[in-house]
Amino acid sequence: MSGVITKFAVTSMFMWMAPVAIMYGFYHRIFPGISQLSSSAQTLASGFLAVISVNIVIGFYIYSAMKVAPCQEPQPDATFLANAKASINQPASSQVSDDSNGKGKVE
Repeated sequence: MSGVITKFAVTSMFMWMAPVAIMYGFYHRIFPGISQLSSSAQTLASGFLAVISVNIVIGFYIYSAMKVAPCQEPQPDATFLANAKASINQPASSQVSDDSNGKGKVE
């Protein structure tokens, strides 16, 4: 269980860090060739790349979640099974509600 929480925490950090790093890189002209773009083109490009980076991180998270094999076959609760079997074995007449006094009627 702790592995799942750790994986989720790491993925969440990357979902925040990747777009911020991309926006920072565009704003401070760290990436080559950015200075040739206009201001609005830089804003659009950084926004699109930030959104794409989040989608890539989510895709990796989904892939890693699908790759993990379940530890064991899930087992139903024993109390629930006992109650379910008991309710199936009850006679049909006890399942009908007694509404002979007309309590459920609205006039």
